[in-house]
Amino acid sequence: MTIPSRTWWKDGVVYQIYPASYNDSNGDGLGDIPGIVSKIDYIKSLGIDIVWLSPMYDSPQYDMGYDISNYEAVYAPYGTVADIEHLIEACHSRGMRLILDLVVNHTSDEHAWFKESRSSKTNPKRDWYIWRPAKYAADGTRMPPNNWRSFFSGSTWAWDEETQEYYLHLFATQQPDLNWENPETRRAIYDSAMEFWLKKGVDGFRVDTVNMYSKGNDLPDAPIIDRGIFEQPASGLFCNGPRMHEFLREMNTEVLSKYDAMTVGELPHTPDPAHVLRYVGSGDKQLDMVFQFDIVDLGIGKTHKYEYEGYKLSELKSVIAKWQTFIEDTDGWTTAFCENHDQGRSVSRFASDSPQYRERSAKMLALMMCALTGTLFIYQGQEIGMINAPKSWPIEEYKDIESINYYNSVAERTGNDPKAVGHVMKSIQILGRDHARLPMQWDDSPHAGFTTKKEGAWMRVHDDYPSINVAKQEHDPSSVLNFWRKALKIRKEYRDLFIHGAFEMYEPENEETFVFGKRYGGHRAVVVLNFTGSEQGFHRPEVGGKFELLVGNLEGVDGTEDVLKPWEGRIYLVN
Repeated sequence: MTIPSRTWWKDGVVYQIYPASYNDSNGDGLGDIPGIVSKIDYIKSLGIDIVWLSPMYDSPQYDMGYDISNYEAVYAPYGTVADIEHLIEACHSRGMRLILDLVVNHTSDEHAWFKESRSSKTNPKRDWYIWRPAKYAADGTRMPPNNWRSFFSGSTWAWDEETQEYYLHLFATQQPDLNWENPETRRAIYDSAMEFWLKKGVDGFRVDTVNMYSKGNDLPDAPIIDRGIFEQPASGLFCNGPRMHEFLREMNTEVLSKYDAMTVGELPHTPDPAHVLRYVGSGDKQLDMVFQFDIVDLGIGKTHKYEYEGYKLSELKSVIAKWQTFIEDTDGWTTAFCENHDQGRSVSRFASDSPQYRERSAKMLALMMCALTGTLFIYQGQEIGMINAPKSWPIEEYKDIESINYYNSVAERTGNDPKAVGHVMKSIQILGRDHARLPMQWDDSPHAGFTTKKEGAWMRVHDDYPSINVAKQEHDPSSVLNFWRKALKIRKEYRDLFIHGAFEMYEPENEETFVFGKRYGGHRAVVVLNFTGSEQGFHRPEVGGKFELLVGNLEGVDGTEDVLKPWEGRIYLVN
């Protein structure tokens, strides 16, 4: 086995913060940077090494800050550049690091670069974005340059009346795509979006949509898989384009190599492990690691995410095994995560959020995550077992552009057919991005202690906050919060085994229990997890040695019985 080099970001645990929803320090109903700084000791107490801050840049907020109008300024309701400098110092003085979101596939249409680009066809920045003339149907109808569907529904092309051309936007209309083919554009991105913050002491980036920068110049039509509609999914045509690896090497050479910075790329629509290794091999300086989305994509619809189809445990196991083992005997690295700002809550998705089993489920998932190889990422609220919004909430309570646009498009397309709209609503109740964006639940005071604003937070607080909150769990030794602290401590104590160990799968077809092993040198561990609401027996794999219970999520269990209670999890050391 290749002995891994022990870089700080390999052994580190990352905690992702969504600034709008973490902590409101000034009573305006929106989270902010001073609010995060005030919770920095709490974050440190969890066992966190790296804080990842979701976009806090100046933005019109059409897509919650992923539409950036100025890379060198902070969205005013969140604070100032000085507040970020204070946060960097607060992290560094406690032995933690801070990484920011790097969003450079697109900007806001309110960015100064785009305003210039759209001002005329002869403007020097015209070529900083992707412009194309219209096509025309046989009857003279103006048509977009191709049939690509945007991630937020509708065409990826927006017509600009002023200059009589279309611009490309893979996401919202207000998020025009930058033209990475232009070296001048790339240089400006490196200076404004990266060096500006690295010079201030930021320790790296989570890189948004990292495989979409190179789209080629041809931009052909996508194959038709969703009949009866013009726009078609086209990720195969705009992900992993011809110059993608070249652009990332240049980013390293020009910028990242000057700093001890980490990068973790968001790498959607890249199912081939051999291709992923091209991005993360340390010998070819591109990315340190990436997020593979197979785990959070389980059950999503074939034609659209919000046409949920469900999944089996064997599929979850297969996905975890695939991305745990793909780096073996290579110089690549991997990540472990099951929640982020774009996903439903893991307890609701992969386990049980019923009052009876919610806490046990959350602890079981914590055991699984803490035993996986790679850099571990935790999302705010995961450490207290936060769950999806109640099913009683109507669509009007949801804020996210992706959910609302798709819901409305299906309602319109089907004449508000109750079955079609009902299925979309059920899908949103499982997968919606808003679940992760509900305000953090600090205590049982009004609005979960997130804000002092009388009218409440920018988004409705979860109805269950009086029973699920930090204050309630802080001094309860058997709480989800304290279980996470314990599990993270164990992960670091046995870092060779859990962070760097080789993964071994047992009984991949079993639909009730998930049993896997970890091996490092002569050391072994076996993890047994019950993914059902009933008792299940399990087989101890023949790995040669005595099983000793290291940690479990149930009190008073000695681990000698080969029967698991509902949603029970255990980790054994094999001596």
